[in-house]
Amino acid sequence: MSKRPLIYLDNAATSFPKPDSVYAAMDHYHRNIGAPVGRGAYRKSIELQTSIDQCRKLAARLLGAARPEEIAFTFNGTDSLNTIIHGVLQPGDHVITSDVEHNSVLRPLQTLKDHWGLETTVIPADQTGLVEPTAFRDAIRKNTRLIILNHASNVTGTIQPVNEVGEIARQAKVLFLVDAAQTAGHLPLDVSNMPVDFLACPGHKGLLGPLGTGLVYLRAELADQVESLRQGGTGSQSEEETQPDSMPEKFESGNHNAPGLIGLRASLEYVLEQGVSSLRQHEQQLTAQLLEGLQQLPGFQLPGPPAVENRVGVVSLVSESVEPQVLASILDENFGIQVRAGLHCAPRIHTCIGSKEAGGTLRFSPGPFSTVEQIDTTVVAMQELAHSFSG
Repeated sequence: MSKRPLIYLDNAATSFPKPDSVYAAMDHYHRNIGAPVGRGAYRKSIELQTSIDQCRKLAARLLGAARPEEIAFTFNGTDSLNTIIHGVLQPGDHVITSDVEHNSVLRPLQTLKDHWGLETTVIPADQTGLVEPTAFRDAIRKNTRLIILNHASNVTGTIQPVNEVGEIARQAKVLFLVDAAQTAGHLPLDVSNMPVDFLACPGHKGLLGPLGTGLVYLRAELADQVESLRQGGTGSQSEEETQPDSMPEKFESGNHNAPGLIGLRASLEYVLEQGVSSLRQHEQQLTAQLLEGLQQLPGFQLPGPPAVENRVGVVSLVSESVEPQVLASILDENFGIQVRAGLHCAPRIHTCIGSKEAGGTLRFSPGPFSTVEQIDTTVVAMQELAHSFSG
């Protein structure tokens, strides 16, 4: 009896599989280079530094940064967000964020609130997971320092009006941080022409790189307004005991994740070669197929925008009678379909979309290597499950 092929639909958590070039690049590093970044004058170290510099240039090109130095490497999206949140905010500040945020935003803000009384305002979302830009304008105070908004929800896939909110922030001279965890590599981005001061994203989701990689974009003229979270060796200005102020060294103390960044370079090359618009088209096709196949399931609700143009490739189901973890387990064991179940580290949005009492949602998130046939199989499996529980 042949083994059932697995179907991976948890790309909102991390992309899989990666492009073959990512595996090859990381294997080459481990077998043939092995040197640290910026810590040697021998040939292998110089070769590695050239590759890391190229990775930074590719990231700047993909995000539309004016210069590579505006991109700092981090270890994941959470690290990127914490770099800005803890680096910018000071006692007496007020922050505006929203109900659609991930715990990577909510928990740092709560920590600062507990430690020294950070003031926060949380903007509600509607039942599709969408925020209203004018609510941010109405919430601005004299001491508002930062607005933080998720570009797209990891629960509903809802694309948020970041340009409108960014313009409001700019007019009020308030800093604006965008969490692009679900949009970098999924939607075309051009930070130089967006009203965005900071943008944070992981390298392992839409950018198709390995785990342990992340990026943060800091507009060059604002870098001096962000304190470094870590201080230490940078491979530069070693005669000084103070942390360098220059970008990106200010935010990159300690050894880089060299194999990870080598893999990220390969994945960025792949994404740029394929084209974000082309990848987006494939994602929309599969998302539309999922929405069409799942919307009539008995005993289930399908939160989020009905139009694929208004969402990324994240589709959630809410069961009226079965816990999402039970459904995910059955899909895995009986059909070989791997999906995510629960709150997805974004607890507040579930009150908005009505999934809190249900224990969260069952989330499907296809990726660049997902196929029409895999989505067909998934829809048939869900139809079988829905009828078995409703009957």
